[in-house]
Amino acid sequence: MKKLTALLTLVVSFSANAQTLFYYANDSISAKEFLRAYQKNNTATKDASSISGYLNLYIASRLKIAEAKRLGYDTLPQMVADLDNLRQQILPNYLSDKESLNKLVNEAFARSQKDIRLAHIFISTKSNTADELAAATKKSIDVAAAIKSGENFGALAKKYSDDPAAATNAGNLGWITVFSLPYQLENLAYTTPVGKTSATHRSKAGYHLFKNLGERKAAGRMKAAQILLAFSPGDTEAEKLILKKRADSIYNRILKGDDFGKLATQFSNDVISSAANGLMPEFGVGQYDVIFESKAFALAKNGAVSPPFATEHGYHIVKRLGRTPVIALMKDEQRHELQDRVDQSDRNATIKTALVKTVMQQVQYKKLLTKDAELWDYSDSVLNNRTANNTNSIKPETTLLSLNNKTITSADWIGYAQTFRFKPDGSGIKNYPQLWDEFVEAQAMDYYQHHLEDFNEDFRQQVNEFKEGNLFFEIMQKQIWGPAQTDSAALENYFEKNKANYKWQQSAEAVIFYAADTASARIFLAQLKKKPTAWQTLVSNMGEKISADSGRFEFSQIPGVHKKHPLTTGLTTPQTNKADGTVSMAYIIKIYPQGQQRNFADAKGLVINDYQSQLEKQWIEELKKKYAVRVNERVLRGL
Repeated sequence: MKKLTALLTLVVSFSANAQTLFYYANDSISAKEFLRAYQKNNTATKDASSISGYLNLYIASRLKIAEAKRLGYDTLPQMVADLDNLRQQILPNYLSDKESLNKLVNEAFARSQKDIRLAHIFISTKSNTADELAAATKKSIDVAAAIKSGENFGALAKKYSDDPAAATNAGNLGWITVFSLPYQLENLAYTTPVGKTSATHRSKAGYHLFKNLGERKAAGRMKAAQILLAFSPGDTEAEKLILKKRADSIYNRILKGDDFGKLATQFSNDVISSAANGLMPEFGVGQYDVIFESKAFALAKNGAVSPPFATEHGYHIVKRLGRTPVIALMKDEQRHELQDRVDQSDRNATIKTALVKTVMQQVQYKKLLTKDAELWDYSDSVLNNRTANNTNSIKPETTLLSLNNKTITSADWIGYAQTFRFKPDGSGIKNYPQLWDEFVEAQAMDYYQHHLEDFNEDFRQQVNEFKEGNLFFEIMQKQIWGPAQTDSAALENYFEKNKANYKWQQSAEAVIFYAADTASARIFLAQLKKKPTAWQTLVSNMGEKISADSGRFEFSQIPGVHKKHPLTTGLTTPQTNKADGTVSMAYIIKIYPQGQQRNFADAKGLVINDYQSQLEKQWIEELKKKYAVRVNERVLRGL
């Protein structure tokens, strides 16, 4: 029987969530909407009485907002501007595909666990003629065929690769890890098995073929310092030999105990690191020269120094300062760090692509013009000053497409084309089909952003909460807070009618001191004990370290006063605020008995609060009559 009762209660609760909890004027609030607000604003015990109490507050807030809208506060220029500013601030958080972002973060973490030793053949397509492009394409096909037939990858890299370094390193890029390469090339590397060669990949720069020479557990990141004796352009072998001898001499000085940092400052040609005693930014694999990285990561312990070695840049001496192993378990800190790197990398383009795809499915795109050739002809006439065909019927107001209930005209198309028809790399003009696809995506994204409330419930709620919060504040200021603070006659009249409520509890004439920190409090207190009556001069001498407030205070307001001990004149015990380290104490001048009548000036703060409460209570009763609130008791019981 207990199980059946529990099940029935659960059914009622779920049913209530989908039903209207209360009605007011021409509006209504669902149980789900109310519960969302209740859960958000109630951190104390949640029970029937707390739900009932919060419902009264919630109804009152809805009535105030309804009245603010009736009075047109939501159309006030400042209200509109504030809402638009908020919208622009939070919009970027919603213009990403979170699922795609999470996939990219997880993928980046998985790839960070291993390094790949990679060889590369690159065939450039940065040519100016169709014949040169055809030749590059043929070369890529021939190289792929040669690899398939068993020819040596390194030999082919030396012979065919347009990477200048390939002539000496046979295409060996050394070890790479996640974020070492552009994302498309990284995908190619991480999907090629050990010992195998990738398929040919075409990028904007040219054709790429990779060979996976081996894999290992990720080496992590290195902190190091270096001394670089750099080669100058055109150095002869004899001049390089002189540098080598100098590097050997410096190395011997290090072995004998000379300070590495001072030697780096004195001799190193790496301007940035030499200014910091040779200290380099922390680095991982795939960032620097292959030889440099292999020597640096081969250092076995912190403090180890490599013998001089040469790269194309010069002779290096490297000292290991620290090594951070790769994180094997992704925690929140690592996830946030990876997410930032994904956002800042070319991976972000894939997130945007996924978002555009989602948006195109949601905005109900319809192409209204079926004759592309006619649009291209019209575009030529406007953009390139050519005469359009006599049969062309397109005009600036002709509708080309629709997104939900919004139509886009040829004037919109021409405006976009004038701005975006040139390729970003300066290589010419985009063809019309490509430009059209980009135009449609741009219009869809623009529509999506301006109507995001229709597509994203979280965004709608956040914007609506801000809007209604502003309306609530505005109408409370004009209807309650403002009048209660400025209507002096009404306040004094209220005080006279309710004098009995404004009597002093146990109180004292006192000065309360606030110290910025414990040290300042100790110095000030030592001076104050010697001459309490000179407190104003002492406070002034302490500058911003000490502030004071004098007047008549009830015991509960005075720091260092305890109910169990009788109050006496003089200094109270200093009280330290653990939250911020500030210290407060008091100098009690005169003690007053309980029950003395406050005058209006002493009671004004309390009077304002009470008068506000009265005004608000009367106003809520008027609003309830105006908007006819009706609570669905059955749904309320279900909650």
